[in-house]
Amino acid sequence: MGLDMKKNKYAYLLILPAVLIVLLTILVPIVTTFRYSLSYFKLTDPNNQKFIGIKNYVDILHDKGFINAFKNSFMILIAVIIIGLVISIVIALILNKKTKISGVLLAISIIPWALPPIVNGIIWKFIFFPGYGFANKLIINLGLASKPINWINNKKMFVFLVAMVLCWKIVPFCALVILAKLETIPKTLYEAISIDGAGKFDTFRLITLPLIMEVLGIVLLNLTTAAINVYDEIIALSGYVLENQTLLIYNYANTFQYLNFGYGSAISYTIMIIVGVCGIGYIKRMSRGIK
Repeated sequence: MGLDMKKNKYAYLLILPAVLIVLLTILVPIVTTFRYSLSYFKLTDPNNQKFIGIKNYVDILHDKGFINAFKNSFMILIAVIIIGLVISIVIALILNKKTKISGVLLAISIIPWALPPIVNGIIWKFIFFPGYGFANKLIINLGLASKPINWINNKKMFVFLVAMVLCWKIVPFCALVILAKLETIPKTLYEAISIDGAGKFDTFRLITLPLIMEVLGIVLLNLTTAAINVYDEIIALSGYVLENQTLLIYNYANTFQYLNFGYGSAISYTIMIIVGVCGIGYIKRMSRGIK
C-alpha cells in the first residue's frame, strides 16, 4: 500500500509541469479574457477600467460592423461546407481506389494543407488579381467576358473566392479523415451488394455514406472552424477592407487596432460560443445518424 502511494506521488510529480503549462497557457487566458469581456477596458483609457456586466455583449447585437462581419462569415461558412464536404468525399473515394499512382496522388493532395495560410492566400491573389490575374486572362481569352472581373472588391465574388482558398487548404485533411474510414469498410459488403445488382450510386448511398457518417461530423467541424477562423487568407487577398471583414478580422481590429480589449474579448467569446454550438450540433446529429 505504501509503495503504491509513493508511485502515485511520483506519477503526479511527473505530470505536474504539463498541468502547470496547461493552466498558464490555456486556462488563465480563458478566465482573463472572460473577465475583460465583462469590463470597460481600453488601452487608450487605462485609468478608467471598470466592471460593466454584459454591456459589451449587448453592444455586439447592435453593432453594424459585427453584423456585417457575421454575415460575411456565415456566407463563407455555407460555401465552405457545401464545396468542401462534396470535394472531400470525392477525393477520398478517388484515393481509395488502389492504382499505381495512388501514392503519388496522396502525396500531392497533402501539399496545399502543408502550405502556410498566408502563402495560400498570396497564390490565389495572383490567380484572381483584378488586372493581370490568370483567371481573368483565361476568361477573356475564352470569350466568357469582355473585361476583367474585379473578384476581390465584389462582395459576392469575394465570398466565393475565400471559400475556394479555404477549401484548397482544408479539404486535403478532410479527405484523409474520410479515406481512413473508407479503408476500414469490409470489402465483403461491396461484393454482397454488387451481387444483388446495385449500381455505383446505390452502393454509395446504402453502404459507403452510412458507414462514413461518424467521421463526417469531424469533417464538418473542421470546415466550420476553418471558415469562422479565417484570417491570413483574407489579409493576403484584400487586407482590412471593411466590407470584406469576417468575425476574426473584426475582432482583431477592435482589440489590437482600436485597443478596445473589453469589447474585443466579448467578440472572442461570442465566436467561441458560435463554434462550440456548431460543433456540439454536428457531433449530436452524426451520433443520431450512426445509431
